Amino acid sequence: MTTLTRIGNSQGVRIPKPIIAQAQLKGAQIEFEVTSDGLLLRPIHTPRRHQWAEEIDAHLANHTLADDPARLQEWLDEPMEEWEW
Repeated sequence: MTTLTRIGNSQGVRIPKPIIAQAQLKGAQIEFEVTSDGLLLRPIHTPRRHQWAEEIDAHLANHTLADDPARLQEWLDEPMEEWEW
């Protein structure tokens, strides 16, 4: 159980960590739906690699790696552990 907490001009609730894990809410965008019983919170799951093509195109439009071999090598050497799969 929790209570509403004032956050600026709005109000919010603190969701306990076990409930976040059980409801698969960690790091997710949340969708709200008002129901006859109250408020339903639902995670919005986007497919992995969603918008990768657009992000790569935008990056390439702003950076010409082929014109700068040092930047190209730096980009290729970037650790893949930091990439979100």
